[in-house]
Amino acid sequence: MYHIGLRGRIFLSHIIVMMMGLATLLVFGRLYTSRLFIEHLQTLEFRGFLLYSIRGKLLTGFESAWGRGAFWSVIFGGSAAAALSYLLSKRIMQPLLQMQRITDKFAAGEMTARMPMSDIPELNRFSESFNRMALALDNVEQRRRELVSDLTHELRTPLTIVEGYLEGLADGTIDASPDIYQRLSGETQRLKRLVNDLQELSKAEAGYLPIDAKKFDLRSLLKKLYDRFSDQLIESEKQLILSIPNQIPRAYSDPERVEQILVNLLGNAFCYTSEGIVTVRAEVKQGMLWVSVIDTGIGIADEDLPHIFERFWRSDRSRNRKSGGTGIGLAITKHLVELQQGTIQVESTLDQGSTFSFSIPIAQKTIIPEKRESD
Repeated sequence: MYHIGLRGRIFLSHIIVMMMGLATLLVFGRLYTSRLFIEHLQTLEFRGFLLYSIRGKLLTGFESAWGRGAFWSVIFGGSAAAALSYLLSKRIMQPLLQMQRITDKFAAGEMTARMPMSDIPELNRFSESFNRMALALDNVEQRRRELVSDLTHELRTPLTIVEGYLEGLADGTIDASPDIYQRLSGETQRLKRLVNDLQELSKAEAGYLPIDAKKFDLRSLLKKLYDRFSDQLIESEKQLILSIPNQIPRAYSDPERVEQILVNLLGNAFCYTSEGIVTVRAEVKQGMLWVSVIDTGIGIADEDLPHIFERFWRSDRSRNRKSGGTGIGLAITKHLVELQQGTIQVESTLDQGSTFSFSIPIAQKTIIPEKRESD
């Protein structure tokens, strides 16, 4: 069965509408114009004109003239309408055909293909919607390629080290020793940590990471972390300072996730502060609890700040693989903050230090006074 294209259907619909209009005009003209002409002649006769003897000739002449006029009107009007219908159908079909070519290119993997703007408002809105979708998909595809590339790069280093040690042990060029096995264990732990972080990041990005929000005492959590990290800095040239106001409201968030955020931020702060002070500060601003981790380390360059929360991002100076990090800790941290209705931001000056600040909701207006040492 022959299939008529969209252009043919649009053109045919215009022709049908035109033919129905012309048929209606001819039928009603044929039925009523003669009657109206006769009534007009009768009106003239009542006014004293003697038309009775020539009424038939006048009516015949009128019908002949009307018929010829109607014929040529149909010819010229129909031709003009058909030409106009063809042009309108073509005007509608051209952007649609162009859109088809663009979508075919996009489906073939040409993610830069975009819809052109159209003079037809409906088609123009469709083009804008398609372009927004194409841009989003292009960004997703770009991030996917970057993730595959970064992940391959991250896996290559520990796998190469493990492979080298195993080959050396196999051919006898390296003697088995506790130090070798410890290095192999360190690299496998690094791989395990990378896999776990990737799994957690994927859950966070998809919104599947469970958040058990509850009321809790932020001061107690910060003091617990202070004691935990201070014990590790006894013989270090680094110092940890805790700055909390005398009165601070309860937080309404997931205490375990908040602790995870702080561990990530404190770990980074100590990693990039060879010697100096790391300060944890809590305060209330703009109806939220804000926690800041301030260090006096090497800082971050201005051009690197926009990329600080990206997966696997490392700058040449402030982030390196020797630290043992997976490169996605801050990306996880950002998602954990946002899943708890908070925001995170960073300020930094190169060679002077960085400040990472994040917010969490306040549970209630009740103030928890600071406990005395004697308590």
